[in-house]
Amino acid sequence: MTKAELVEAVARAADLTKKDAEVVVDEVFAAIIESLNRGEKIELRGFGSFRIRQRNSRRGRNPKTGDAVDIPAKAVPYFKPGKELRELINHEAH
Repeated sequence: MTKAELVEAVARAADLTKKDAEVVVDEVFAAIIESLNRGEKIELRGFGSFRIRQRNSRRGRNPKTGDAVDIPAKAVPYFKPGKELRELINHEAH
């Protein structure tokens, strides 16, 4: 599903125009990003949680030249699906 498809689904479900639905979707994404930037954990019951994980610096290789490259430490977003979401996915897969 793309962002445009998500906007269409929200517009249909909430009986909104696509423009209004896009504002809603953008605001939800912005709130998630702002919370993660503040170092907060986001829990959406029945869906999952978003967190920031710290990756240590390490040595890597440039795939083109094979030269060693220093990769700096960084923060990466991480999503952990909730139990209900996992059960729904696994139930529908059968």
